[in-house]
Amino acid sequence: MHPSWLSAFLDLAPDELERGLAHWAAVTGYGVSTTRGDDGEFATLLPADGDDHLRVQRLGEGPSRIHLDLHVAEVGPAVERAVAEGATLVRSGDYAVLRSPGGLPFCFVTHRAVVRPAPVDWGGHTSAVDQVCLDVPPRLHDAELAFWSAVTGWPVQSSGSEFHRLTRPPQLPLQVLVQRLDDDQEQVTAHLDLATTDRAAETARHVALGAEVAGVHEEWTVLRPPVGPAYCITDRVPDVPPPA
Repeated sequence: MHPSWLSAFLDLAPDELERGLAHWAAVTGYGVSTTRGDDGEFATLLPADGDDHLRVQRLGEGPSRIHLDLHVAEVGPAVERAVAEGATLVRSGDYAVLRSPGGLPFCFVTHRAVVRPAPVDWGGHTSAVDQVCLDVPPRLHDAELAFWSAVTGWPVQSSGSEFHRLTRPPQLPLQVLVQRLDDDQEQVTAHLDLATTDRAAETARHVALGAEVAGVHEEWTVLRPPVGPAYCITDRVPDVPPPA
């Protein structure tokens, strides 16, 4: 049972929810839902058009991170398939919490969404958060890549020795890039990537919103937001979503 939609969750440390939510609302140009949850720990970023695919959660403890929600018709069969492929089940109910073979948290949910939002026009250039990059230590790379291809049902497309992209269905808002790291960190982590038609202009916009440039590479720029995980702005041009 393969996902019909993919959402990214910004899991923010206990004291970082308000600042992190404000930054990502400004970065994306999206609205913000009312908070929900027993302690107001969840919020959704709401695009002007299309269905949401970016959400924010205040963690009970621990450092900020990214996790994925895979939207499926039924949670139970999806969990069985993922566990058979090497995932570890953490908690199950109306939704399920799991960890990939390399330790990245993810969930199976049944929330339905079908319309991918269009890139946002900033008056001279466009941008969109359209990719989750999995940062995988070398010893875990092959197993992690095989796992995510099996669980999503998306074929692997090689972009070079250190990058492999999973080919998403065109109606989905987020694609998945698997990066083999040089450093052998403890477990798999993830970060968000934006596509843009003008990396320099988009970077300047983010810096004006409080981000700091952490590194400039040939095809991408690494930014550190006021709180939460680093992210990248890339030279990939945002594609227009297909008709619903």
